[in-house]
Amino acid sequence: MNIHFERSRTIEELEGQRWPDPPPEATGLVRSVHRLRKRPIGDLTAYELGRLIGQDIALPWTLPLALEILHETAANQSRGGFYDDDLLSAALTRGPDVWVTFPEPATKMREILAVLTDLSPCIKRDVSRFLEASQGRD
Repeated sequence: MNIHFERSRTIEELEGQRWPDPPPEATGLVRSVHRLRKRPIGDLTAYELGRLIGQDIALPWTLPLALEILHETAANQSRGGFYDDDLLSAALTRGPDVWVTFPEPATKMREILAVLTDLSPCIKRDVSRFLEASQGRD
């Protein structure tokens, strides 16, 4: 998958929007998302990408990066290596409109899923929902 953007740029730069600082009473998640939007997108970890994707933040950039990580690590899973179920779940559980809007990532996700084995029952449910959603069915 080709990702056509500069990874040294922040989400704020890529979107062309600067969010105001969160209010003092904001939750930890809200404060975290605000901070992550100010970091170079290429420096974000799988965990951080999962948090952003779970909130539908900057999906044109975060989703392809997440799929890149998932693709790179999928082969290791069958050999007993660590596989980030949290990142996989965050990506899989996006709404059907996301997969219609971004068909290339949907195709990449299906390729990743074809390689994975020994998924937890929870992830298997997410996979089933994704497959239905990415085919344009609810």
